[in-house]
Amino acid sequence: MKKADLIIRNANQLLTIKSECPKTGIEMQNLGIIQNGAVAILGEEIAGVDTTKEITENFISENIIDASGKVVMPGFVDPHTHPIFVKTRENEFEMRILGRTYKEISQSGGGIRSSINDVRKASKEELVELGLKRITKMLEMGTTTIEAKSGYGLSTASEIKMLEAISELNKISEMDIIPTFLGAHEFPEEYKDNQEEYIKILIDEMLPEVKKRNLAKYCDIFCEKHVFNVEQSRRILSEAKKLGFKIRMHADELEPIGGAELAAEIGAVTADHLVAVSDKGIKKMKEAGVIPILLPATTFSLGLKKYAPARKMIDAGLPIVLATDFNPGSSHCDSMQTVISLACTEMGLLPSGAITASTLNAAYSLELGNKIGSIQTGKQADILIMDMPSYKYLPYHLGSNCVDMVIKKGRVVFNNSQR
Repeated sequence: MKKADLIIRNANQLLTIKSECPKTGIEMQNLGIIQNGAVAILGEEIAGVDTTKEITENFISENIIDASGKVVMPGFVDPHTHPIFVKTRENEFEMRILGRTYKEISQSGGGIRSSINDVRKASKEELVELGLKRITKMLEMGTTTIEAKSGYGLSTASEIKMLEAISELNKISEMDIIPTFLGAHEFPEEYKDNQEEYIKILIDEMLPEVKKRNLAKYCDIFCEKHVFNVEQSRRILSEAKKLGFKIRMHADELEPIGGAELAAEIGAVTADHLVAVSDKGIKKMKEAGVIPILLPATTFSLGLKKYAPARKMIDAGLPIVLATDFNPGSSHCDSMQTVISLACTEMGLLPSGAITASTLNAAYSLELGNKIGSIQTGKQADILIMDMPSYKYLPYHLGSNCVDMVIKKGRVVFNNSQR
């Protein structure tokens, strides 16, 4: 008998979602379900995955979790979040209900710019304290890994401060946090009439300093007609690549300006939003291996009717991914479970495909698919025990937290029954 630190057994459904690459097409519906499944954990890793009969015959442990009647699945991976900010912006939510558009709010001084002053004034310690509360709540709803962006400082000192806060959170929280530099999130007020000067600061100051301090793996940009256009985005991202950053992009969220095509040209790892993506953009992403990240909670929160064409991307053979876009303005949503529900009801994904897009494919979008995103021997033990009879129940029970227990790196870090 092999020793294990923890055994989870008797799962009604164990969703392994096992794969050695992102899932596409009909394969996204294959969750690798083991009925009456069990998982053996040793240290931070998964030591065995099989039926309860096989695991109990081959492993022994003093710590047993009975998952009878429940679903066991990988932890959610949220690869597009903005959790470092000071104040929320619920007043803008009401403005949108009254008919103001996202662009109108932004151009009148709201939107991203309205968060900048507070972040610039805040201490790093304050940003860490606020961020920890937010990501702890995300963890309790089943998210075990996130990507976190800067982008509410928009000065060299403030962007560095945000990234240092993200680094500190990665050390003190249970969450794994992948940092992204998003200094090209908007033009700050002092440079709105001198865009070229701000671009020079991005290229000559911010990018080299972030790289020197090793504060971000990725560089992102908001490529949109009213923010950074395609040519400006190409310049900034080309310089980022020269410095060794991997590239992510906010692309074609509001208008089809060629953001997806640029993502393919520049060799981006992901292109995100894509509500207005063109057919050509979809084709180019497929050819270049760009992974699309779709953010239905943003579309929902903005009160828009047109969602990203998920089915068209799946039919084109793209490994689609889901994320919350958690931020203080356009998507104050911290629940991947809600995102899965919206993806099913508004974008036509099946529950199985939406779960794949929120776990395995999301892990690959962060280049971590060999470590997390599925329940396979040798991978990190990031596992959820869900209080539901089947995986189909997850999007069906809209707006509720189905998480019973969160296991991160082999340890129980949240137990809903002990709250």
